Amino acid sequence: MEFVDLSREIFHRTHRHPSHPPVIVTVWSDHSEKVVAGATTFSSKALAISFSDHAGTHVDAPVHFDPRPDAASIDQVPLANFYTSAFCLDLSHVPLKHAVTVPEMEASLKRSGQEIRPRDTVLIWMGTNERLLGKPEYEHDFPGLALESVHWLADHGIVMFGVEAVSPAPEGELNFQAHIACAERGITHIECLANLDRVAGRGRFRFVGFPLKIRGGTASPIRAVAIFE
Repeated sequence: MEFVDLSREIFHRTHRHPSHPPVIVTVWSDHSEKVVAGATTFSSKALAISFSDHAGTHVDAPVHFDPRPDAASIDQVPLANFYTSAFCLDLSHVPLKHAVTVPEMEASLKRSGQEIRPRDTVLIWMGTNERLLGKPEYEHDFPGLALESVHWLADHGIVMFGVEAVSPAPEGELNFQAHIACAERGITHIECLANLDRVAGRGRFRFVGFPLKIRGGTASPIRAVAIFE
């Protein structure tokens, strides 16, 4: 059994979407502080972390992009949605800022030798991290899905799809339209994935990415993992 970590680290000033607050990590206590109880001397270290529920590798909850009163928060989404069969499409050749079309998705799917099954998770490697991570352009120049490609995935009955970028579609109006489409079609997406090059083209695997149980959460960081059994 092989485990491939698809998660990004959470650290002080982690890369994130510019509309969300920064990740702040500080030391709350460390081993220089001693506690004495009787004959026992003890020390411990702990961190204080402040972050958006959209920090790091995370999954969006319906309530984030669906304004209807009954839209589910992250603690209300079934856990089964985060333990699914999955595979990864290779679209690492697409240009930056590009909106991936349905024909491009279909061609990549054909090359993969896979078929999209109901309740799949489909990950999409677009070479975003390799080209942009650590640069100012990471927040703006990423490729993503065209609106019709989001609907194409939904037409196949997926649970969710995942990308490396901070948004599922290129920056601007198209990104808002992609979020609205997810609301309309009852699917969601993962953002800020890592190491998709290690799973693209390798066939099916088990995807695991459980969210934190954040009451009313609009999203949650996840530990995204591909398991090849």
